[in-house]
Amino acid sequence: MRPVVFIVLSLLSVWFGPAQRTAPSEVRVVPVKELTLDPNASVWSSVAFYTAKLVPQDLVTPKLLEPSTQEIQVRGISDGTNIAIRLEWLDKTLDDRPRPGAFPDACAIQLPTTIAPVTPVIAMGQPSLPVDMTFWRADWQAIVDGRADTINVLYPNASIDHYNANAKPLEKNIAAQTEFSMRESPARALGNRRAGPREQPVEDLVGLGPMDLRPATNSFSKGRGVRTSSGWAVVLSRPIPKGFSRSNPTNIAFAVWEGSHAEVGARKMRTAWVRLIMEDLVR
Repeated sequence: MRPVVFIVLSLLSVWFGPAQRTAPSEVRVVPVKELTLDPNASVWSSVAFYTAKLVPQDLVTPKLLEPSTQEIQVRGISDGTNIAIRLEWLDKTLDDRPRPGAFPDACAIQLPTTIAPVTPVIAMGQPSLPVDMTFWRADWQAIVDGRADTINVLYPNASIDHYNANAKPLEKNIAAQTEFSMRESPARALGNRRAGPREQPVEDLVGLGPMDLRPATNSFSKGRGVRTSSGWAVVLSRPIPKGFSRSNPTNIAFAVWEGSHAEVGARKMRTAWVRLIMEDLVR
């Protein structure tokens, strides 16, 4: 009987490849000793991925009616203090430069602000059940990676007559340079957190409904995205949601914006709520 068993196992290996864990039906957060923001770190290869199906955002205006990105692969790890979620999806076109009429590639994760018996409405929560979002953009990633946020870099053929902050008489007057720079950058001067240089390619948002999205009081998320041969791989890290544990799972949702498809704001591909579970085995 042994030769027969060996032959059967060999055929199964040929048909299905090396033995692998069954694809999970939820996102599983695997405990690790050290968290990483590197989408290419070796730890990710040992974590089973969940394939999240994406559908057009057709719930609120402005709607997206023509599908684009079909699915994303999701992996999760945790060091006991923070969780890191790795997203990977196909996107043939690189969109990471802010231009008139052009939009950056982007992605986001959404979790209930508070774990409760009732799950918030998927469309960005509701006043009584808000949601937390971590939002990543490709143009922010390019800035963090070292691309200067200047007219000359974004528009290489532009000809600039003069900026007061760069006037020769102010070469040694840093205070005056700063003052004029703020005058010539009104969004930055008004405290717009989306304008100017960035330390992280992500921002934290709070949703209290599809018409009520606001910046979070504190910025606590981190992230890093890298361009792959076929699209994007992005890691988003944030503190473990309050109350989330092995014995108390929660939900998570995902969204992807394809810049070349004119996706921005509410125009996006998104998922339904997906169960988020903390595994109890240290890998």
